[in-house]
Amino acid sequence: NDTGAGKHWSDNEVRALINIWSDEKIQQMLEGATRNKEIFEEIARRLMKRGIDRDWKQCRTKYKNLKYEYRALQKENEHLGNPRRKMRFYDEVDCILRRQSLGPSSWGCESSSLLSGTKNFSDEIK
Repeated sequence: NDTGAGKHWSDNEVRALINIWSDEKIQQMLEGATRNKEIFEEIARRLMKRGIDRDWKQCRTKYKNLKYEYRALQKENEHLGNPRRKMRFYDEVDCILRRQSLGPSSWGCESSSLLSGTKNFSDEIK
């Protein structure tokens, strides 16, 4: 019984996850939540509606990995002063996490790129 736990996420799957993550209701639910299984079950349900079959654990792991990679890159860039490494979906994750730290009234991101997923990431390096 293969759960697909190690299955690679396609760009479209990651964009869909980020899109759901950027939803204000999801943001509020995730804020300060320590037991978040139900939140990721909701995210998995929303992905399923888009034809993406991921369980809550896969969603939580991908979410955590995106946040970790973003924060590691932020720290590295602060230390070096010059960004040498790029992260896929950096702008989208940056938009969400900056909004979290600044509060809901400071939504200064181009949310249409989060919603439409039209931005081209093929030239970015993982």
